[in-house]
Amino acid sequence: MQKVSVLLFLAWVCLLFYAGITLFTSGFLLTRLELTNYSSCQEPPGPGFLPWGSSGKPGACWMASRFSRVVWILIDALRFDFARPQRSHGPGEPPVSLPFLGKLGSLQRLLETRPHHSRLYRSQVDPPTTTMQRLKALTTGSLPTFIDAGSNFASHAILEDNLIKQLNSAGRRIVFMGDDTWRDLFPGAFSKAFFFSSFNVRDLHTVDSGILEHLYPTVDSGEWDVLIAHFLGVDHCGHKHGPHHPEMAKKLSQMDQVIQGLVARLENDTLLVVAGDHGMTVNGDHGGDSELEVSAALFLYSPTPLFARAPPEEPEVIPQISLVPTLALLLGLPIPFGNIGEVVAEVFSGGKDSQPDGSVLAQASALHLNAQQVSRFLHAYSAATQDLQVTELHRLQNLFSKASANYQRLLQSAPGAEAALQTVITELQQFLRGARAVCIESWARFSLGFLLLHLLAAGVPITTPGPFAVPWQAVSAWVLMATQTFYSTGHQPVFPAIHWHAAFVGFPEGHGSATWLPAVLVGANTFASHLLFAVGCPLLLLWPFLCESQGLRKRRQPAGSEAEARVGPEEEEEPLMEMRLRDAPHHFNAALLQLGLKYLFVLGVQILACALAASILRRHLMVWKVFAPKFIFEAIGFIVSSVGLLLGIALVMRVDGAVSSWFKRLVLAQQR
Repeated sequence: MQKVSVLLFLAWVCLLFYAGITLFTSGFLLTRLELTNYSSCQEPPGPGFLPWGSSGKPGACWMASRFSRVVWILIDALRFDFARPQRSHGPGEPPVSLPFLGKLGSLQRLLETRPHHSRLYRSQVDPPTTTMQRLKALTTGSLPTFIDAGSNFASHAILEDNLIKQLNSAGRRIVFMGDDTWRDLFPGAFSKAFFFSSFNVRDLHTVDSGILEHLYPTVDSGEWDVLIAHFLGVDHCGHKHGPHHPEMAKKLSQMDQVIQGLVARLENDTLLVVAGDHGMTVNGDHGGDSELEVSAALFLYSPTPLFARAPPEEPEVIPQISLVPTLALLLGLPIPFGNIGEVVAEVFSGGKDSQPDGSVLAQASALHLNAQQVSRFLHAYSAATQDLQVTELHRLQNLFSKASANYQRLLQSAPGAEAALQTVITELQQFLRGARAVCIESWARFSLGFLLLHLLAAGVPITTPGPFAVPWQAVSAWVLMATQTFYSTGHQPVFPAIHWHAAFVGFPEGHGSATWLPAVLVGANTFASHLLFAVGCPLLLLWPFLCESQGLRKRRQPAGSEAEARVGPEEEEEPLMEMRLRDAPHHFNAALLQLGLKYLFVLGVQILACALAASILRRHLMVWKVFAPKFIFEAIGFIVSSVGLLLGIALVMRVDGAVSSWFKRLVLAQQR
């Protein structure tokens, strides 16, 4: 069997597995079709009357703008309990002392002294809790796919409709400063920008100090309509020290001073938004869906009254993507086309001095616009692909039609229908929450293509007789040793357990703007065991010979006569390992093929088990924390192992060829 044929056949089997992994990945993990439709002021989201208060005003779009400007402070990894007001402990209760508690005191003071101007929410984040996916959600109002977590080192521009595009279309001047991930997501979208590298998690101050250098001068200049500042110090402090370190207290105190300085500079037409993109675990990591990771803070403040009621004792829990339609309508912009978030209705109540009827009508108008936009998106999406469940769509459409008809009827009726409007608000909220639920449920489907291709690859014959056959137990043990080494070196198949510090091995000062090098270093650290054991797998063919005793081996020859028997059995020297390889060169390549197929089969069984577990338990609450990450790690590990196996077999063949050439020359020399 030719060496090239062996490698080509193994490569073909690997490609079958790769195709199966790709099919399963595209069918199971959160996937959706990104529509290229865009919302515009010229095309309202649906038929009917203009919302109350939006007609006849210059620059009015779907709804008249409440604010002309917005300052959006994004504090990376601002967990909800970092911003939550510190409560006094009751009698007999021990005081709780944690470094991060009570450090954002300005938020608590505003909530207490200006309750109708400010509000704190618990922002419920959708996994994965990585920065790029959260930025997509915070600007599009959609659910980024889970597999996008793999592109966190190399972000791509957002093509679907988003807040930044709508602001640019409206001619608003956007100034950005902070995390350079925004440069990749929104290239050329800012009138002025100050980008800082975000990858060096050991650096707690460079990005934040760079922002502070430009923040207040920019605010005072007035040459902006939207100011976005993305601070990274809290997130980096979590990665480096964890949330319970004194450095976290210093970072949060610094953020508190930033908020105080901005509040003092805000004008009446400006809204302040302080938000976290995700939380962090007790170790300071993020990426999964634990309660601490998906719980972020969201704080709104306006110099003029914004809320009709004082804040509740326990902050309300809202989906993170609710910020997108809320900001769009407050700024007089169309809601991005693909948004599935629900507006925060209470911010449209008109303040504490507004009339009850007008307050409820304003909330109903905002929710109706939001529901029209979501209904339009569902119709366009279901027309482009069959992902969404038809029966659920019909039920939601009937619910929306009923609520919309009631809303239009109440608009034409006499004032004083507050109770009826509250019913309409409830119906619209049910529709919006149902639409979000059906999207989340339908964007995780299982494809059988992986099983078919896996069975095809597994059906390849892998039994080849010969002197170099390696037993199944040895191959299975070798694969299990690779897995055991993965865990024994401190790795786990979950994103928060990735050894990010490996990115700085040999580069303590960082990598500059390069992202591929730290990605390679982290990948090499994570999958080193897979690579090393796969490259060394062909050595299993030689292991039996190494276990044999070196030197002479006695083999009895059959006795031909009594005289020969009296002399004793003839002793003959058995060839050593190198010579035995030369005795059966045609079996060696076949044995390499057999070993390679066995190794791939065992690896394939592992990833098949992960795929089956992930598909069977795809509705389980732990799917994004355990099963999906495990499948992703196994899939990457399989690819790394298969490539390493091909390299190892090619290397052994190269050595075998060199030894064969030397052996032939040696034989010829002896014959002379």
